[in-house]
Amino acid sequence: MATYIIAIDQSTSATKAMLFSEHCEMVRRVNVAHKQYYPQTGWVEHDAEEIYNNMITAVSQLLEGEDTAANDYSLAITNQRETAVVWSKTSGKPVYNAVVWQCTRGEELCNRLKNEGYGDMVREKTGLLIDPYFSASGVKWILDNVEGARSAAEQGDLLMGTIDSWLVWRLTNGQCHATDYTNASRTLLFNIHTLDWDDELLRLFTIPRSMMPKPMPSDAIYGETTIGGILPHPIAIAGILGDSHGALVGQMCFEPGMGKATYGTGSSVMVNIGEKAKPAPQGLVTSVGFAALGKVFYSFEGNIHCTGATINWLMNNLKMISSPAEIEEAALSVPDNGGVYIVPAFAGLGAPWWNNDVRAAISGMTLGTERNHILRATLESIAYQINDLVGTMAGQAGIAVKEMRVDGGPTKNNFLMQYQTDCLRVPVDCSNIEEASALGAVIMNRTALGAMTNFEEIQAMRSSRKRYQPQDNAALMEQYIKGWHNAVSQLLK
Repeated sequence: MATYIIAIDQSTSATKAMLFSEHCEMVRRVNVAHKQYYPQTGWVEHDAEEIYNNMITAVSQLLEGEDTAANDYSLAITNQRETAVVWSKTSGKPVYNAVVWQCTRGEELCNRLKNEGYGDMVREKTGLLIDPYFSASGVKWILDNVEGARSAAEQGDLLMGTIDSWLVWRLTNGQCHATDYTNASRTLLFNIHTLDWDDELLRLFTIPRSMMPKPMPSDAIYGETTIGGILPHPIAIAGILGDSHGALVGQMCFEPGMGKATYGTGSSVMVNIGEKAKPAPQGLVTSVGFAALGKVFYSFEGNIHCTGATINWLMNNLKMISSPAEIEEAALSVPDNGGVYIVPAFAGLGAPWWNNDVRAAISGMTLGTERNHILRATLESIAYQINDLVGTMAGQAGIAVKEMRVDGGPTKNNFLMQYQTDCLRVPVDCSNIEEASALGAVIMNRTALGAMTNFEEIQAMRSSRKRYQPQDNAALMEQYIKGWHNAVSQLLK
């Protein structure tokens, strides 16, 4: 009998169903996209029923041809985080479409609560900023605007949850209404210190406590399912966590000071800050990083607007390169940036500066500036932004960053990765993990079921594509970073 883990990565655009071996190696994957709904400007919705049905379809396709009676399976879930569903526990049907994390319909409510002075209280309890990005304002909007929803909720008939909760409730035929601490910590309703729903926050957003799922560790066993009858006998649902947290675990950042950065259009950075929640630097947030093997680890998280997008701008708008691969050779063809700095504030400056009024700029150009100086400065700007964010996080947490584990397309650029490690002064490890979030859920599945019993054992499984060490150039890098900060400061005046 073979042992497999079915991992569901329920993303914002699709259901990804993956089959992993008991050694946490991915065997195959199926993707099924779902529709995006935009009922008016700034509003984003999903059909929760479609998401559930697509998950059943994806798993059915994943297991096609398998002898499901002869194999041993379990199920793990990672998911888009703040997206919220409200449904009837009597009918099992959503009362409205899921309100997606990208939706801004709660902006007016959030601005009012901030103006009334609730920001500090909410931040202290949740680690978050009052923002429609998080779940609470979307749930309140449903209760206040869908006919009969408020009275049904007050009578105890409605349930709410992030996408993981909805899937688990459906998979268990309504027997389990639960979520994990990481998803709960992204709702604005969860006290990250007590690890429970907070009555003061529930009152603030007028959400009855009876609607809330049971918060559980990431490596809990949540119930049993046949996945809509696909399997001949029930299997365990074990291991759930939000997608960014899944990547933190998938990158095996189990120690304080370990962090992960995903390089894409922008960049998502998360750093493990240990077993005590601490207030995040301005503009960043504190969340439960993951909870496993009887421990709860917290994390700082921040996002940078433009990293890989800057390379695309050079290629698509300025036509300076024909493919991203060209930029590395250009950067290496000059000894330095020639005094040129690019501040890619195309959508304002994100963390840790947080100034939406600033716009992108190129500074330090002379008559000697060449195309390759600009291309090199573009790559350097990515490393500087990550360095600023990681340094701010480490300083606030009072920890020394030990290592950054990175993934995403730009990590194939050797110049960028070496420059990144030289900025950070710690090793940068490029992952060969294809699906870090799903792997994180699988790891939680293995600890939940007792197949793995300590972090050292899990860490031993990790392999990397390439590892970069800082060069003996600390004084020079300090000079370059100072030049970057001067370029940013000119824009903030």
